Amino acid sequence: MAIVKTVYALAGAAIVAAGAQAQPAGGPVKIGVMADMSSAYSDIGGKGLVEAARMAVQDFGGSVLGQPVELVYTDGQNKVDVASAATRRWFDQDGVDMVTDLPTSALALAISELGREKKKIVMVTSASTSELTAKACSPYTVHWTYDTYALANGTGAAVSAQGGKEWYFMTADYSFGYALQADASAVIEKNGGKVLGAVRSPLNTPDFSSYLLQAQTSKAGIIGLALGGNDVISAIKQAADFGIGRPGGQQKLVALLAFLSDVKSIGLPLGQGLLLTEAFYWDQNDATRAWSQRFQDKVGRKPTMTQAGTYGAVLHYLNAVKAAGTKDADAVMAKMRETPINDFMTRNGRLRADGRVVRDMYLFEVKKPEESRGEWDLYKQVAVIPGDVAFRPEDRGGCPLIKQAMR
Repeated sequence: MAIVKTVYALAGAAIVAAGAQAQPAGGPVKIGVMADMSSAYSDIGGKGLVEAARMAVQDFGGSVLGQPVELVYTDGQNKVDVASAATRRWFDQDGVDMVTDLPTSALALAISELGREKKKIVMVTSASTSELTAKACSPYTVHWTYDTYALANGTGAAVSAQGGKEWYFMTADYSFGYALQADASAVIEKNGGKVLGAVRSPLNTPDFSSYLLQAQTSKAGIIGLALGGNDVISAIKQAADFGIGRPGGQQKLVALLAFLSDVKSIGLPLGQGLLLTEAFYWDQNDATRAWSQRFQDKVGRKPTMTQAGTYGAVLHYLNAVKAAGTKDADAVMAKMRETPINDFMTRNGRLRADGRVVRDMYLFEVKKPEESRGEWDLYKQVAVIPGDVAFRPEDRGGCPLIKQAMR
């Protein structure tokens, strides 16, 4: 009970983005951020992601349909039971209309089902499992930023094209890791490669020595990291002690999911040459640089793609509420699907019937130390992956909503 009370207390800490005013009978529009504030994913999301959501509310104007927009957040502790209990309270008692962030795949799948049950919108901006738009799809769930299919189709295909044919995976022992390895394996085999094996590690593993030894013993040319959060950082740093990933070495390290904050923590001497797929990088153009500078002025660091993505998701949701003239979930979802997505991060994006947002993805290479001009100058863009290529075709995921839409 103590844990539940703590979560509820945090959940009640509302960030009201509009000035005091009389509230109409319909009440405020409430957005809940289910975050990781202190654990493995706090750097890629955390307080920075809450701030990005707040920026979107403020830029929108702080009110919609004559009602104030309120932002509430809590730390779900990356535990399905804790996050589900807090979200259920948001939906049943606190009048939250939309939930976003959701840092892990297990959380996202659970809250997506809760959204379906309660007819509430769930906009997943951080978790990556492509199952969200496959058999587990929901008419009220939006998978916004990226997914495991796009990561595998970007980085996996690029490495395979460069001659990386034999792979061994170090995989996170939870939903995200399973999905990423499965999607990457399909891409590798499609490109004529072979998966020699895999080893699984739990979240927040402090010592990867035994896992790295198994990877080294496999003799695979490519060691694919299907890891997330701080585990990516730890594995890459410790791999250097085994000679894995060193320039000129026999085994190359590939991070199938890595964020700007991860690369910053790893450092360019160890990270140089890493290929990674992302939906956003702060230094892509004038628009990304301008928004990222605003974010840095508030948070003290450049944004990750999930933080930038959350801004876009919240803004798209509020615009849809305004256009629909109601908070009704079905009406708002219809508006979000019919409205193109255009902001500093996304050009001509679209929301499909299965809940997948289709946008261009980008293949980046981590710079060498001598190529960097500043603290956050970490990537160089290698390729643009068009959205229709990056993401799984709508009719291949097994989402029941697609069959319904085609009737």
